[in-house]
Amino acid sequence: MEGEKRAKSRERNKAAEEEKVYQELASAFGKRGIQALIIEAALPEIEEDANRLLGRMTDNLLHLKLESQRTTQRGESVETLDIHISDELGTRSYEMFSGGEAFRINFALRIALSKLLARRAGAPLPTLVIDEGFGTQDSAGREKLIEALNSIQDDFQCILVITHLEDLKDLFPVRIEVTKTAQGSTYVVR
Repeated sequence: MEGEKRAKSRERNKAAEEEKVYQELASAFGKRGIQALIIEAALPEIEEDANRLLGRMTDNLLHLKLESQRTTQRGESVETLDIHISDELGTRSYEMFSGGEAFRINFALRIALSKLLARRAGAPLPTLVIDEGFGTQDSAGREKLIEALNSIQDDFQCILVITHLEDLKDLFPVRIEVTKTAQGSTYVVR
């Protein structure tokens, strides 16, 4: 029985060591491990690219800050992703901006994220598609959005803008105009 007890004790010690290894692996691959480090490393790049584009669309009136950690009322640090936007009135949360402003913020973030993912994958980002994004913009916002598109056009082989706004079609040098008919939709390339 003494020999069996020693053998079981060795097995238990070996299992405890293995458990420590598995706990370390679980921690490293958990939400506060490697993935948190990757996110932390990516946020400054995303923020910089998004702010560059956002500045073009807003005459440098809007600036965003991405924060991945927040201190709770208990003083503990928790993982989060907060988007704080500053303008001439101060810093407010994303939810406090109008539809047109929110669209420009979204647009800047999406382009920045797309560029980051393409760079990290080592792949080109050939096409940008914007579907009905201009309806939320006033005329000044539309103009700034067009300027922003023009400023990033060299980053893409093709930019497709889908819109039903008649006053926008002359702003693009090449258009595919789709017309709905009783026999089906037709198109003309101009």
